[in-house]
Amino acid sequence: MLQNIGIPGLILVLVIALIIFGPSKLPELGRAVGSTLKEFKKSTRELVSDDESEGKQSKAKNENVM
Repeated sequence: MLQNIGIPGLILVLVIALIIFGPSKLPELGRAVGSTLKEFKKSTRELVSDDESEGKQSKAKNENVM
């Protein structure tokens, strides 16, 4: 869905955010969104690495059983 947003759409979203939140709240909002995205990416990386390590462990178990 977000892949289809171009430059004009992004500008429109930023203008609407500026109108709704005002110039004084916009930096706070940007920081909050940035930190939320950072935590989300960190969590997804941890999940992927956990899945990979579990896959390696189960593969090693299967090799030991045979």
